[in-house]
Formats: sequence, C-alpha cells, structure tokens
Amino acid sequence: MSTNNDNAAAAVIAFVSGAVIGAAAALLLTPKPGREVREKLTDLGESAAEKMKRLAREAKFKVAPKTKGGDYQYDGGDAWI
Repeated sequence: MSTNNDNAAAAVIAFVSGAVIGAAAALLLTPKPGREVREKLTDLGESAAEKMKRLAREAKFKVAPKTKGGDYQYDGGDAWI
C-alpha cells in the first residue's frame, strides 16, 4: 500500500516539475527583451518554489501513517519473559 502512495507522490512531483520546465522553456523561446524574460523567470521560479513546498507538505501528510491516539508501544511489563 505504501508503494502506491510513493508512486502517486512521485507522479505528482514529476508532473509539476515538467510543467515548470515547459513554462521556463516557453518563456525563454518567446521574442521579448531580456529584462522582461528575466523578470518573468524570477516570478515563475518563486511561485514554483512555493507550489513545490506546498505540494511536498501535502504529499508528506497524505503518505504519513495515520494513528489514533498516541504512539504507544508495549514493553511487556515486569512479567515479560
């Protein structure tokens, strides 16, 4: 079951990374002055970094095991053999 969650998280990260790379390539190939392209790339990089951090937090939350109550461990007590 954990493998499915890992694969889903990897797929989301790959999709977002591909979208960012495609958008950057599109900006670099458009006929605009260098200053405008650099400003757009800076904005794109900042927003992409924020999105990746958000997606990473969400993926980590979804993949993390869900437990009810505290994380209790049984040590067996005094009668444990």
